[in-house]
Amino acid sequence: MPHLNSSPRQRNLLVVGVALLGTLALASCAPSSPTASSSDTASSTSPESTSTESSTPSQSTSTSTPTSSGSMTPSNPTTPVLCTAALLSGSIDESGGAGAGSIYLKLVVKNKSAKPCTINGYPGVSLVGNNNGTQLGAAADRDPADPSQGAVLLAPGASAAAQLQYTHAENYGASCGLSSADGFRVYPPSATDALYIAHPLKACTQKDVVLLHIGTFKKA
Repeated sequence: MPHLNSSPRQRNLLVVGVALLGTLALASCAPSSPTASSSDTASSTSPESTSTESSTPSQSTSTSTPTSSGSMTPSNPTTPVLCTAALLSGSIDESGGAGAGSIYLKLVVKNKSAKPCTINGYPGVSLVGNNNGTQLGAAADRDPADPSQGAVLLAPGASAAAQLQYTHAENYGASCGLSSADGFRVYPPSATDALYIAHPLKACTQKDVVLLHIGTFKKA
């Protein structure tokens, strides 16, 4: 067979063909790039989740805000003053009846002031005479069978009454230091001033003879 020699042009075409085949082979082996939709999805989802989480605490803080304490402050009502002798007038009611050797009187006090006051408990009571307020005999004993039932509120012009038992001084005779009393000195409960109620009776000047027994004030 005859030997064929290739021309220079044929050799150049052969080199170009081999280079083209190599380029195509490299392009087919290169890795594909990530899709834009995957990247976009990831970037758009993350901000929404962050926004939702950050808004939750602000809503909780808003609902826990306390209301103004000023609107809940209770008002303090004015407490009525104590009924002292200066605010009262007194009288004796003899309609209480009688017992063995004694009579039952009602010691009545009336609020003569322009404002309400309260009275509660046993008054201090004694017989006085000699036209100068001298105490005659022992002061009244408290009646344990007639305890306080609570404070009595006396509006202006209102009254309260306490039962006063008086034992006739004549029952004891001259040995008790029989004397004539001009009336009663009365200390309202818890007060330090006294009022005088004119009501003539017989008294005993002996301190160991108790003619009076007093109960607590009730609303009249």
